[in-house]
Amino acid sequence: MSDINLARRSFLKSGAAVAATLMASAAANAGIPAAKVQKWDEEYDVVIIGSGFAGMACALKAGRAGLKVLILEKMPVVGGNSAICGGNVACPVNPVQAAQGIKDSKELFIADCLKDGLGINHTELLATIADRCNDTIKMVVDCGCEFVPNKMLFEAGHSVPRSYEIKAGTGSGYIRPMEAELKKIPTVTIRTRCKMDDFVVDETGAVVGITARTGYRFNAKLVNDDRENKTGKAVTIRAKKGVMLAAGGFSRDIEFRQAQDPRVVPSTDSTNQPGATAGVLIKAMGIGALPIQLCWLQFLPYCNPREKGFGVSVNFTNHACMDYGVVVDRKTGKRFMDEHAGRKIKSDALFQVIGTDENYPIAVCDQAIVDAINPSFVKLPLEMGTVKKFNTLEELADHFKINKAPFLEEVKKFNGYVAAGEDKDFHRILKFNNGLNVSKAPFYGIEVSPKIHHTMGGVLINTKAQVISATTGQPIKGLYAGGEITGGVHGASRLGTVAVIDALTFGMIAGEEFAKMA
Repeated sequence: MSDINLARRSFLKSGAAVAATLMASAAANAGIPAAKVQKWDEEYDVVIIGSGFAGMACALKAGRAGLKVLILEKMPVVGGNSAICGGNVACPVNPVQAAQGIKDSKELFIADCLKDGLGINHTELLATIADRCNDTIKMVVDCGCEFVPNKMLFEAGHSVPRSYEIKAGTGSGYIRPMEAELKKIPTVTIRTRCKMDDFVVDETGAVVGITARTGYRFNAKLVNDDRENKTGKAVTIRAKKGVMLAAGGFSRDIEFRQAQDPRVVPSTDSTNQPGATAGVLIKAMGIGALPIQLCWLQFLPYCNPREKGFGVSVNFTNHACMDYGVVVDRKTGKRFMDEHAGRKIKSDALFQVIGTDENYPIAVCDQAIVDAINPSFVKLPLEMGTVKKFNTLEELADHFKINKAPFLEEVKKFNGYVAAGEDKDFHRILKFNNGLNVSKAPFYGIEVSPKIHHTMGGVLINTKAQVISATTGQPIKGLYAGGEITGGVHGASRLGTVAVIDALTFGMIAGEEFAKMA
């Protein structure tokens, strides 16, 4: 947190200059004219840039329609952030909800997203997700993805339980079976260590191919790999029906993210894998793609400050402590927020408590809660030492140096709120707690600090996953996108589990649009 407070002094003067440089660079690059391509090294119907949820979903639909598809992945393994995320997925108005009597609607889903997104979400995109989410779930289940049966997670910021829990505990529960399914399709090729460099456009501005480098070697030691790394062999690849952008966000792009929000300094940690950079986004803006909401960067409020990156503690802090337990300020011993609120609300509250002296709040739960959640959520954090286990709440308070007397009183008060079904302090929804509180020994505690997790902005798409031109306001012919490289779905801040359904759904839709061209 101290880094963020110091950032305005160290970067505000240069931030505007960096932003101007990046935008000027994008504007100066209008792609490579097709007329200058003397020979195509390779030809495919569809070229997909990125191998996460959106890219694989697109490839499934296009490949099954008989199209020749190439997926490019600049990293040595497939999946990107999709492979390491929590993997749970929102799906409003689904069969499990119906069987359990959970009343949900498209309108309620959109209202929940708008609340955390500060009202700047593009609701037509949210409506598309709601309308197609059950088709998306069927698609991944047909690939072999497995969810915990008959279970709906009540994720933070949602008004009702509407999220499926992936059995694997991470996004790899989709990536592995989807990759295996793609390998069965003879017309689909997946190529790792291959980085897209630029678009090839015809005289009308339509995207007809790309230039790329095979044998690319990502170098995390470079300040900006996208703009400094020259490894690999250049190839020119024709995309006869179009290009799909599925390259993810830019949470690890030091220059680009700091240009968007000068408070975020180079040392500010992120949950993302190292390859989450802005290169493809910048190239898309260079050929006229309309960028929206780039300055909205989301922090994940479930992270542990003692481990780097995403770590192993996020699911425990989220689903044990914030879904059912409490979070307290160790100085006061008291709660300071609705633990079930959206991510932006909680991150803002956490930063206020952390301040400049790294007063990391403590998230707390009990054995009954641990027994009620996925056992894998607590196993690794305990082994790694980020989560601590205690026989009494007094021992927990002593270890974390929590103001003990008010803390014990606060836990007692919270347990009373659960019994009454009403949180008089922060109006947290308790009706889905199922009686779980913080009373059954042993007790568990963990430090909490937000980290950059999701870049909300990107290129604008329509409901057909077509990328919109900033010049004409119409779709750029031959260019589609889905997932975190797009903006507008989530607005200023997204609700948990909505990114997974967003990426899978618009990837699926892009694949369906390509399939229509078969």
